[in-house]
Amino acid sequence: MINTVDFITPPVDDPYWFGQISAANSISDVYSMGGRPVTALNVVMFPSKHLDMGVLNAILRGGHDKVLEAGACLVGGHTVDDEEPKYGLCVNGVVHPDRIITNAGARAGDALILTKPLGSGVLFNATRSGKFPFPELERDILPSLAALNGPAMEVALKFDLHACTDITGFGILGHLLEMAHGCDRRIIVPHASLPFYPGALDMYKKGETTGSNKANRAMVAKHHYFRQLSLSEAEDELLYDPQTSGGLVLAVPASQAKDLLAALHAAGVSAASRIGEVVDSPVGIDLV
Repeated sequence: MINTVDFITPPVDDPYWFGQISAANSISDVYSMGGRPVTALNVVMFPSKHLDMGVLNAILRGGHDKVLEAGACLVGGHTVDDEEPKYGLCVNGVVHPDRIITNAGARAGDALILTKPLGSGVLFNATRSGKFPFPELERDILPSLAALNGPAMEVALKFDLHACTDITGFGILGHLLEMAHGCDRRIIVPHASLPFYPGALDMYKKGETTGSNKANRAMVAKHHYFRQLSLSEAEDELLYDPQTSGGLVLAVPASQAKDLLAALHAAGVSAASRIGEVVDSPVGIDLV
């Protein structure tokens, strides 16, 4: 049995999208361990004196629809009054004890595949500040963020999957560094292989950022991370951009990477791409 609890503040003002993305974000923890979600409980904080209850209805409807899409059952929840809306799920899932996937099992010779682009954190903030138009966010970004990671994991489990993590608040480098420490190996990442959402780099160029970039940078700086190329300030910031309902990083033998990518694309995970490899060297990350 897997039990996870996760909730977020609104990444966007549209309550139905907020509910969907929050639910997908919460359920992802079960998928990333190779599990199947079974039941979910709503975790809601809502300023009932300041927002219309129709907003809450739309949030819960978005979450409910996503839980049903995952094949799980919404069995209740808990609501408290708060100064700002927050929503998420407590998710229970199941996985065979001999088939639990962690972020610590990658092996030297593995290829790393990422299933969603990066850069959602700065795009959310830029939409709030008026620098990035919501219609473009809704068209190009939100469907990916609301997409469940279940189809990607279902495909990956048919291969020799050694490790997995979902990319969330620590940014791509933070989560890859966790994988490197978990397997006591080094990860090589060609910067050109990293996929980013359209507009994310431009928003950093225009001075937009997030409240997590500085902390994510400091966390990575305390550990073994070496850069072997020159990046602009905006390109550098994208490496620390926190994700909400981000994709999975899958570690499989390099000999299986091409077939896994083809299977992911055939299953509709069109953004999946190979972003690096694990090598038998001291713990850390080389960005090349």
